[in-house]
Amino acid sequence: MTDLVRRLEARLYRDVKDTSERYKLLAPGDRIMIAMSGGKDSYTLFHLLGKLVPRLPFGVELIAVHLDQAQPNYDGSGLRAFLEASGQRFEILREDTYSVVTSHLPDTATYCSLCSRLRRGILYTAAERLGCNKIALGHHRDDSLETFLLNLFYSGKLQAMPASYRTDDGRFEVIRPLIECAESDIAEYASHLAFPIIPCNLCGSQEGLKRDAMTELLAKLEQDNPHVRAVMANALRNIRPTHLLDRDVARAWAERAPDIRPTTVTEPRKQHAAAAPVFSGGKLRLPVVDS
Repeated sequence: MTDLVRRLEARLYRDVKDTSERYKLLAPGDRIMIAMSGGKDSYTLFHLLGKLVPRLPFGVELIAVHLDQAQPNYDGSGLRAFLEASGQRFEILREDTYSVVTSHLPDTATYCSLCSRLRRGILYTAAERLGCNKIALGHHRDDSLETFLLNLFYSGKLQAMPASYRTDDGRFEVIRPLIECAESDIAEYASHLAFPIIPCNLCGSQEGLKRDAMTELLAKLEQDNPHVRAVMANALRNIRPTHLLDRDVARAWAERAPDIRPTTVTEPRKQHAAAAPVFSGGKLRLPVVDS
């Protein structure tokens, strides 16, 4: 491993460790399913959690699960060999969701939503069978920023991707340990380690997606401000509820516990500039002052 790769790994490992600690993603006795899509993000997630978990002061079990969706020209042999060599517990499932998606949607439609719903249902069923209480996904910082922009521009809501959330049925906690990692770092790291990537023939094969437009927008903004992604990610951690228009948020903020960003009390200024007029036009009616 070269010095460059060591530095990359150290940075990504630190981000995953800090995120896990900040948002309490890992806890004693966790059995975590790592959703392995076969892309650079899930490989990096699996690799870094495999390094972090043995160093924890408590026990956590990892189980990698990959879903073969019966896409044309699918070849999962590289991923299987990778998982076998890791020594970690894993499963490979197979369900023909590809035919379901392509048969229900026209070529002009976006496959992502239906595909993800089908995949999510299958993974939830597997997680329950395996006794997992958490599911780890490989979403990174850029995924969160693009989701935020999509919701802002097309859905009219301020919503990104949280580091963790509870599924609607309450069965699992979904965690995103890579949520503060830069995609560029992940891509470079995955390239150096030569992970056997499995290409996607559904969403990854479509052009003109709104998410691609958000990626292009961020790239353009980055030309003027190289740190724009880091600044935006920090903004998601630095909300000012008093300066938004959502009344429910304003009410919740007003009723917050005293230890949450305590309000600083400031003394009013006793003297102000006189700001005497230099010109006064029109009629001016002065107040009547009783003697």
